[in-house]
Amino acid sequence: MITNPVIEIYTDGACSGNPGPGGYGIVMKYKDQRKEMSQGFRLTTNNRMELLSIIIALETLKKENSEVFVYSDSKYVIDSINLGWVHGWVKKNFKDKANADLWKRFLMIHPKHNIRFVWVKGHASNRENNRCDELAVAASKSKHLLIDEGYELSRKP
Repeated sequence: MITNPVIEIYTDGACSGNPGPGGYGIVMKYKDQRKEMSQGFRLTTNNRMELLSIIIALETLKKENSEVFVYSDSKYVIDSINLGWVHGWVKKNFKDKANADLWKRFLMIHPKHNIRFVWVKGHASNRENNRCDELAVAASKSKHLLIDEGYELSRKP
């Protein structure tokens, strides 16, 4: 039984080309409060933005042990967590796995909260997921794109 108020987090990632310029969008809701966040990167992938959006949202939470519902249209992220794939990757030290830097970052923040991950169909009737998509796409087209160091440094010979 959930006794604390629930924090709802909606996330999405976008990438123009894959890899290419990308961004993430986040909508966070708690009681009557609402917060939107987004950021763009000059070279990244869609999966990295999907995962980073969840990480940033969770890192934003101020109180540990919060009751959190995370809604994402990324089967990559949701299945990796809900089906336990990420724990198998940990046992193999992420050998030959993409986005190991972000998964390790996720695993640092994940245990601090009581989180349920819910897959939602993208570009459908979910108002908040659609808003996250708008934020992510706009961020990817921003003039102020950051460097996704985890991605760009991993590509250097």
